Amino acid sequence: MNTGRDNIVLVGMPASGKSTVGVILAKVLGMDFLDTDIVIQQREGARLNEIIEKEGVDGFLKKEEEALLSINVSNTVIATGGSAVYSDAAMKQMGMGAKIIYLKVPLDELKRRLIDIKERGVVLREDESMESMFEVRSKLYEKYADIIVSEEDGFIENTVQSVLNMGREYGIIGDIV
Repeated sequence: MNTGRDNIVLVGMPASGKSTVGVILAKVLGMDFLDTDIVIQQREGARLNEIIEKEGVDGFLKKEEEALLSINVSNTVIATGGSAVYSDAAMKQMGMGAKIIYLKVPLDELKRRLIDIKERGVVLREDESMESMFEVRSKLYEKYADIIVSEEDGFIENTVQSVLNMGREYGIIGDIV
């Protein structure tokens, strides 16, 4: 990924609202929007769950990393797939070219939101539970994040406002006229 410093990258668990929050942020900030899951699907000509089924978890992660490293945008809000943090190379490259915001959702709320993990194309190994995935990924999201936004109440508009407020506080997002 070759990005300008003016990008915002959203990371977080599947169903944390990265794409929804990202679209709204892009509209409010007058930026472009890019969903990396869609980039992967377009590159591979298949849905995420089909890629995982055909290639296995490791094959999918390799394709995801290739897709992430191929992105070249600026002035863009980028919503990553939940498993993007498994690629140290991609996350480091994104960190050099954007500010990374972790949308943090409590485990019980994620369980409520994630009804069909397989259909969504969530990377989950055979021997992995949602709880163990949550534990591992949460540490990685925190490792790479410039800002952590807690989604305690589950309302997208409140999350967007929190991202805007924290982004202004940390100098990532300028004042909006």
